[in-house]
Amino acid sequence: MSVWMRPPKRKREQPSLSREQIVSAAIELLDAEGIDALSMRKLGTRLDVAAASMYTHVAGKDELSELVVDEVYGEVALPEPGPWRTAATTFAQDLRSVFLRHPWIGSLLGEAGVAYLGPNVLKLSEAALALFEDAGFSLDDADLAWNTVMAFVVGRATSEAAWLTTLKRSGQSEQEWKDRLWPAAEQAVRDHPRLKKLYAAQRNQKPGETNDDDFERGLACVLAGLATRLP
Repeated sequence: MSVWMRPPKRKREQPSLSREQIVSAAIELLDAEGIDALSMRKLGTRLDVAAASMYTHVAGKDELSELVVDEVYGEVALPEPGPWRTAATTFAQDLRSVFLRHPWIGSLLGEAGVAYLGPNVLKLSEAALALFEDAGFSLDDADLAWNTVMAFVVGRATSEAAWLTTLKRSGQSEQEWKDRLWPAAEQAVRDHPRLKKLYAAQRNQKPGETNDDDFERGLACVLAGLATRLP
């Protein structure tokens, strides 16, 4: 079952607690402590209520995951009408920013059941389909374009978020990590000429700038490829 597939329970509402409060507290907990911290017991402690009192609003952790994922997608600005490549680029940049702001989101996506039925995801999908359809794509190709952009951004941003989580746990800056790792990396690629050349070229680049540049160039390639589907 999914939170989107059942009617609300008809129990008397507790005035001191709402589903919105539960979801907000869950996101705060995840931001502060990461994916391993999410449990109904810990959430109850954060809200200062018994875990059982939350089940009127959320049946369990699976439903909570769906609600949290949809809430995070609600932070992404809807694509606005206009030149489709400009609007798609702005959307992709915003989605990446949201994922990096909540670096645990990638880990939660696989546990979020039918998150695509959430109201925020549905609004986002409808706006994106309208954007691509207005640009001249058929509805099927608009769906393909939307899913392709999503796959690229989610894939890139999830990898970046996982890296940021690793850095946070290490207590090091990205530059400190890179400086410590580099001698071993150069040694590892010594027999791989193409990788050796790439690593040498990246040696003095700032990690954050490299991530931004790689994202923009990759996104431009994706959008250029999609443009070939236009009549």
